[in-house]
Amino acid sequence: MNRSAALALVCTAQFVLQLDFSVVNVALPAMLKSLEIPPAQLQWVVTGYALTFGSLLLVGGSATTLVGQRRLFFLGLTLFGVASIACGLAQSALALIVARLTQGVAGAVIAPSALALLTTTNAEGPQRDRALGIWQAMTAAGALSGVIAGGLLTQYLGWRSIFLVNPPLIAVMLLCVPRLLPADQPATGARLDIRGAALLTGALAALILGLSNGAEYGFSAALTIAAVAAAALFGVGFVGAERSIADPMIPRQILATPTRRASVGAMVLVGAIISAYVYFVSLYLQRVLGFGPGLTGLALIPSTLTVVATSTLGLRLLLARLGLKTTLIAGLVAMAAGQFVLTLVSRGAGYVEVVLPGLVITAFGMGLALPTLSIVLTSGVDRQDEGLAGALFVTSQQVGAAVGLASLATIAALRSAQAHGSLEAGYGLSFSIAGGFAIVAVLLAAAKIRGATSILTRPG
Repeated sequence: MNRSAALALVCTAQFVLQLDFSVVNVALPAMLKSLEIPPAQLQWVVTGYALTFGSLLLVGGSATTLVGQRRLFFLGLTLFGVASIACGLAQSALALIVARLTQGVAGAVIAPSALALLTTTNAEGPQRDRALGIWQAMTAAGALSGVIAGGLLTQYLGWRSIFLVNPPLIAVMLLCVPRLLPADQPATGARLDIRGAALLTGALAALILGLSNGAEYGFSAALTIAAVAAAALFGVGFVGAERSIADPMIPRQILATPTRRASVGAMVLVGAIISAYVYFVSLYLQRVLGFGPGLTGLALIPSTLTVVATSTLGLRLLLARLGLKTTLIAGLVAMAAGQFVLTLVSRGAGYVEVVLPGLVITAFGMGLALPTLSIVLTSGVDRQDEGLAGALFVTSQQVGAAVGLASLATIAALRSAQAHGSLEAGYGLSFSIAGGFAIVAVLLAAAKIRGATSILTRPG
């Protein structure tokens, strides 16, 4: 097996998943005009993908044991390609949103199986750390490149092209799967915890739905309150159900250490920062500074280059010199600093003096924080649990993204209304809160995450 080629394949799949989460941000105005989407439904083109992706990831992780990592990866790619075609050919808002929901389902299948394939084909230690650094570089680069590609494609080829570029790439990946990835078999006697899966999926879906609805209609709306209450009930039911069975959906040993529990919390906060800052920067550039979609995409290229270079080159040097914990904290501090620089947009600041430095500093922090968190969550995990560990990592990030975007979009809108329609005021406040998220993550890491991965298997 060519390990480098296999790594390239699974990282390309992850890049596409993250790209499709953010690629629509710049294209939203064009979609609004083309399909006459009601403004209240427009956000669902973004959050619909996050809804099914985030709520089904742990189910997808469990399915890697039942179906096999390579088989599930192949099936997920196939469904994603079909859903991308449906998005590109959609003739109504409903058709587009349904297709985006389907893309999210496919992503929930692909992501955990891809990360499990990465960990099983790279031995724990420096080899896996390098692979995870590349993986996270592709994760962050995909999220940022989505805005770049979305802007250029929308401006020159139309919004439908942002979806129709996927199928040819996916077809090539499908041809490579049997050649590059090792064959595997479902685990003997493995079964899905149906009750746990239903309760957990319901809790996550209701939470994302409630927060997204709150962003559109307010957090006092009946549907918002009902959805959040349902999420709490499903969550309590899930915890109770999992305690009563011998083989819970999330194996107890995965979250047995305070280090892993803290890393999950930190990942939720990081996911919120990443999704929100890309969203608000793209809006600020277009709606305040007057950038077109293409120029907005080009304006984000420095941040993409920074996060890729940091994850693939700088990370290994810093890990060797500083260790895991210090490197993680340095990354989170940089993310906080970048967000606080971006708060200056509240004064109508320009691109070069404020937006560019804020983007690059945040991207540098992402390049350190994302790989180190993935190392913490996947180190010392039993082989049969690697799919679930990977799913837990991606779930934390996606739930954080959905929660962060929904809550910060609402807060920004309220602040803008209070400031007599000033978009800059709303965006500036959102960056301030995102910086606060990063500080909380720093405190969490400093208090709970230990300095060496070798002790991750010790319960605490």
